[in-house]
Amino acid sequence: MDVVSLDIPDVKIIRPKKFGDHRGFFSETYTKKTFEAAGLQYDFVQDNQSLSAEVGTIRGLHFQLPPFAQDKLVRVVRGAILDVAVDIRKDSPTFGRHVSAVISAAEWNQILVPIGFAHGFCTLEPDTEVIYKVTNYYSPEHDRGLLWNDPELGIDWPVPADKARLSDKDHKHPTLARLTDLF
Repeated sequence: MDVVSLDIPDVKIIRPKKFGDHRGFFSETYTKKTFEAAGLQYDFVQDNQSLSAEVGTIRGLHFQLPPFAQDKLVRVVRGAILDVAVDIRKDSPTFGRHVSAVISAAEWNQILVPIGFAHGFCTLEPDTEVIYKVTNYYSPEHDRGLLWNDPELGIDWPVPADKARLSDKDHKHPTLARLTDLF
């Protein structure tokens, strides 16, 4: 397993080993002892999966507040996404900054987004399926969001705002300047 830190070092790209032959391939996409050997101590308790039929579907930017905050390990099993993590830890030197990476089935990479980040993605291919592990259970009372296209964030989304496919909920999130729930 290869682990690479992004410009905000707490966010990491992980590339599991993949073994293939004439039948297909095999990969251990998550093994607790391998993660721990790499210094990654996480106790994942839930797996989530989404299918986005259309290119330009944006999901996010989401997070949960303590005591239900979640670390996320995100991978794509079909298609590709631009994955984005925004630092919303008020005392962090990188507060308000973001990192992004293309995560795809073809690249067989994953992104680890820790607690304290708003997370979202935009689909780059049709029928994209995303699977992600989380370290805490979903709690509607602690579920929050950050406006995906807040101009202060400067995220270079691969879709114009008028073409983006979003849920009603994701259209209504506050900007970072108006976000009252921070880490």
